[in-house]
Amino acid sequence: MAHIPDGVLSVPVLAGGAVIAAAGVALGLRLLDDRLIPRAGVLAAAVFVLSLISVPVGPSSVHLLLTGLMGLMLGAAVFPAVLVMLLLQALLFGFGGLTTLGVNTVNIALPGFIAAALLGPAIRASRNAAKRGALAALLGALSVAGTGGLVALSLALSSSSYTPVARVLIATYLPLMVGEAFVTAAVVSFLARVQPDALRPASA
Repeated sequence: MAHIPDGVLSVPVLAGGAVIAAAGVALGLRLLDDRLIPRAGVLAAAVFVLSLISVPVGPSSVHLLLTGLMGLMLGAAVFPAVLVMLLLQALLFGFGGLTTLGVNTVNIALPGFIAAALLGPAIRASRNAAKRGALAALLGALSVAGTGGLVALSLALSSSSYTPVARVLIATYLPLMVGEAFVTAAVVSFLARVQPDALRPASA
């Protein structure tokens, strides 16, 4: 449940999420250049479609996020890309909410951005396909783990009564970590062979 709906989170958590999201979006827009816009649009559209394919896991459901891959290819531009995607999902399908748009943007985009910032240089510099694939898999897994942790933290900070639910939600992200690791490694390995520059934000 990466898309937290309206009426769940406390006002301080909503405000904090909105501030962090605004900072991330501002940074992303500042670095967004003409070459990066089509890439951001394609990635956001792909994740938008993938989000419609959810798999029930325990009391929740999960779907591929690919924010580690987005962070690798877009850098800070992952924030505006995720924001637009979440806004359309909320308006068209009722996923998440409008008041939680900032928190949901942070929960989904921030882990991918941070994981890509940490692992991206090693992935791009690696000339060993196996090592690059392993790093990409780690990138995908860590971005999902970060999202799960932030969703759980958002709930726990809003009310102590959500703490048991938050703990269960973290467990539901474990299967998604495996799937995300596999898909991210496969995409990165393919792009490294046919279009290496795609693994580097165009603004970099």
